[in-house]
Amino acid sequence: MTREPRFGALAADARWQKAWEAANSFATTDSEDRPKAYILEMFPYPSGRIHMGHVRNYAMGDVLARFKRMTGHDVLHPMGWDAFGMPAENAAMEKGVHPGGWTRDNIASMRAQLKRLGLAIDWSRELATCEPDYYGQEQSLFLDLFAAGLVTRKHSYVNWDPVDMTVLANEQVIDGRGWRSGALVEKKKLSQWFLKITDFADELLEGLGALDSWPDKVRLMQENWIGKSQGLEFSFKLAGGAAGFDVFTTRPDTLYGASFAAISPDHPLAERLAKDSPELAAFIEDCRRQGTAAEQIDTAEKMGFDTGIAVEHPLDPNWHLPVWVVNYVLMDYGTGAIFGCPAHDQRDLDFAHKYELPVYRVIADGDETEQHFTGDEAYTGPGKLVNSHFLDGMGIDEAKAAVITRAEHEGWGKGTTVWRLRDWGVSRQRYWGTPIPFIHCDACGTVPVPKNQLPVILPEDVDFSVPGNPLDRHPTWKHVACPSCGGEAVRETDTLDTFVDSSWYFLRFASSPSDKPFDPEVIRRWLPVDQYIGGIEHAILHLLYARFWTRALKHMGMIDIAEPFASLFTQGMVTHETYSMLLHEDVGDREVFFSPAEVEWHDGKPYVEGNYPQAPLHVGRVIKMSKSKKNVVDPDAILDQYGADAARWFMLSDSPPERDLPWSEAGIEGAWRFVQRLWRIFGDTENAGDGGEDKALARKLHQTIAGVAADIEALGFNKAVAKVHALANEIEKAKPSATRAEACRTLILLVAPMLPHLAEEAWAALPAGERTTAMIADAAWPAADPVLLVDDEVTIAIQMAGKLRDTMTLAKGLDKDTVEAAALARPRIVELLAGAAPKKVIVVPDRLVNIVP
Repeated sequence: MTREPRFGALAADARWQKAWEAANSFATTDSEDRPKAYILEMFPYPSGRIHMGHVRNYAMGDVLARFKRMTGHDVLHPMGWDAFGMPAENAAMEKGVHPGGWTRDNIASMRAQLKRLGLAIDWSRELATCEPDYYGQEQSLFLDLFAAGLVTRKHSYVNWDPVDMTVLANEQVIDGRGWRSGALVEKKKLSQWFLKITDFADELLEGLGALDSWPDKVRLMQENWIGKSQGLEFSFKLAGGAAGFDVFTTRPDTLYGASFAAISPDHPLAERLAKDSPELAAFIEDCRRQGTAAEQIDTAEKMGFDTGIAVEHPLDPNWHLPVWVVNYVLMDYGTGAIFGCPAHDQRDLDFAHKYELPVYRVIADGDETEQHFTGDEAYTGPGKLVNSHFLDGMGIDEAKAAVITRAEHEGWGKGTTVWRLRDWGVSRQRYWGTPIPFIHCDACGTVPVPKNQLPVILPEDVDFSVPGNPLDRHPTWKHVACPSCGGEAVRETDTLDTFVDSSWYFLRFASSPSDKPFDPEVIRRWLPVDQYIGGIEHAILHLLYARFWTRALKHMGMIDIAEPFASLFTQGMVTHETYSMLLHEDVGDREVFFSPAEVEWHDGKPYVEGNYPQAPLHVGRVIKMSKSKKNVVDPDAILDQYGADAARWFMLSDSPPERDLPWSEAGIEGAWRFVQRLWRIFGDTENAGDGGEDKALARKLHQTIAGVAADIEALGFNKAVAKVHALANEIEKAKPSATRAEACRTLILLVAPMLPHLAEEAWAALPAGERTTAMIADAAWPAADPVLLVDDEVTIAIQMAGKLRDTMTLAKGLDKDTVEAAALARPRIVELLAGAAPKKVIVVPDRLVNIVP
C-alpha cells in the first residue's frame, strides 16, 4: 500500500477495524494445541455512554490479550453487559420508556463506542444479563443451589422506601432518607430469599491465602468483611437471677471495665419491653429510620434508651449493670447484645459521655493506672490488665484466655467464633431483574418452578405509573397453576440482586450451550480467568460473591475449580479537575458545574464559553470523572480528533496503571505527537545505508524486546511505554545501517499490542517479503537474542581528588592493570596530572577508578 507522509488515524482506525472483523481475527478457537489465556475486564453496566475510565480499563486488558496472541496463546477475551438494575427502571418512570428498550439501545451505543477503540474482542461471545438465554440459565443454577440446601427464605429487616415502595441498599439511604424519593426510610421486616454464603465463610477466608496474585489491599478488605472473631459468648442474668440474654465479645479481658449492657433495637427483649413502653417503642422506630449498614451506624450519633432494668455482672453477681437499648448495636452480628466498656471502645466511650455513665480503666500501658478514665479517646492499644482483680498484671491475650477458662469452668459462658459475614439477601422488589423461579401455593407452600418451564420470562406489558414493583400488580403474569397440585398459585414477584448476575458470567463467556448453563469440560479448559481487571470499588461484594458462587458450584460437583480469578488487577481511575460557579438564589446558594467542553481559557483562567470577561469559574480538586460534577471528557470527541491509538497510548503511558490518571490536554496532545513520530520512524525501514552492524543499537533493541514483554506480562504498561520511547530515541540517533532498519521493523511489532491501528498501517506498508503475516494481528512477538541481553561493555567513572573527572566505556571484566592504564591515558586525566605520577590508583572492577594525585 502507498505510504502517506502523515498517519491518518481516523481512516486507519476504520480500515483495520473492518479488516479484523472480516477476518474474524479475534475469535477464540478452543484449541487444545496452544496454551490458553483468559483475559477479562469487569463487564460494564449499559448506562448509555462509555467514559475515559472504560477506555483505560479496556485498553489495559486489550494490550495483554493482543500480546498473548502474539506469544502463541489461544486467547479468550470477551465482552458483555451487566444489564439489569434500577437505573433502567428510573428511566422508565422518568422518561416513559420500557427498561428493556432503554437498556438495549444503550448497549448498541456503547458497543459501537467500544469497537472504535479497536479492542481485540471475540464479539461472538457477547452476552447481556437481561436476555432470557442468560437469566434462564441463572434461574436453573438458583434451583440447583436450592436443591443443595444453599438457598433459604426467611424474614429479615430491610431499608424500605414507603414512597417508591421498594427495598433500598444501604448505600441508597442518605441521611435516613431514600436517595430518589427523599422519604424517611423505614426498617421493615420482609420475607426474603438468601444465599447461604456463611456456609463457606471458613473456605472463603482460608482461600485468600492462596490468591498471591491478588492485591494485598483487596485480600485484606475481604478478610475484614468476612470478619472472623474469636471470643466469649456468655449469658447475662437479670438482677434477681431471672434469665436475661446472651452476649458475644471479642474482649472478655475487659469485663471488669463494664459500666452498662446494651441491646439492639431489634433484640427480642427490646421488642418485648416496648409493648409496655410507648417511649421505647418510639425510640425503636427512630432507630429503624437509619441505615442498616455497620458503617452508617458507626458514624451516626449514639442514641440510647434506659430500660430501667439491670443485669448481674458475670464475674460478680452483686455488681449490677443498667440495660440500655442503643442504636449502634446490630442484631445480625453476634447476639445483638454487648457489654459496654467505655475506656477501651470509642463507641462505648461516646455513648457513656453522652449519658454520663462511669468509665473504668482496665488496660494500662505504663504508669497511668487510675481506675476512673477521663480521656476523650478510648485506649485500644497493648498493655497489662489493671483494676481487674484476678486478671491484674496479665497481658491481653493471657487475660482473654483466663476469663474464657473461668466462664467454661463455672458454666456461664464458652469460647466461640462468630463471623461478620451474613447470608446474602438476594430479594429485590423490582421489575428489571431475574425473576426468582418459585411459585407460592396455599396448599403446597413454596414450590420451585420445574426446569422444563424455564426461563420464567419477564412480562413486557408493565406499568410504572404507580410506585412499587409492577410484577406485584400485573393482572396475569403472576397467576399460574401450582406445578405440584395444579391448583391456583402465584409466582414469586421478587427478582434477584444484580450481583447474582455478575457472580457467574465469566463461566458463560467460556461456555454457552443452549440447554444448560455451561459445559463442564469447556470450563475445565478455560477457568480460572488468568487475568481479571477492574476497579477497587468491587473489592468486596462482586469479588466475594463470585468466589462464593464458584465454590458453591464446586461443592455441587458442577465445576472443578474453587477460585474464579487466578490474578486480579485493580486499575486506578481517570480524574479531572472540576469547574463550577456559585449561584445566589432565593432558596440559598447553589453550585453549578460545567464540563471541560463548556469552558474556555483566558490568561490562565477558565470561563463559561462565550462568557468572557465575566467572573471566572472556580477550579476544584482533581477527582474521579463524574457526571454529577460534569468533569467528564467524551471519548468520542477524543477519538474524532486524535484517533484510537493516541487515546490508548495516553491511557497507558502517564501513570502506573494501579494509580489514578489525571486527564490533561497536554497528555493527549503528547500521545498524538508520539504516534506521528513513530510513523516517521517506521518509514525508515528500508534506509539501511552503507553502515555495517550497529552493536549498541542491536543490544538496545533486544533488551527492549525482552523488557517490553516482561512489562506487559506484569501489567507495567507505563514502563513498557518508557522503553519504547527510549528505543525510538536510539533509532533516531543511529546512523543508517542494517541494524537500524531491523530495529524500525521490530519496533512495529513491539507497539502492536498498544497501537494496533498504527502498527497494522506500518506493517502493510512493508514489502511483502519482510512481512511474516498479512496482518500484524496474526504476527508473532519478536524473539530476543539472549546473548544481546547481557551487556558486554560497562561505563566506568574516573574520580580524582574525590570528584568525578571523566567516564570511559570498556569491555566488561578487564583486569585492573588494563583499566588503570586506560584511565591514565584519558586526555582529561593526562591534563589534570600535568606530567606528575599519581600517588595511588584504586580500581573497583567494572565500576570505578579513583586516582589520588
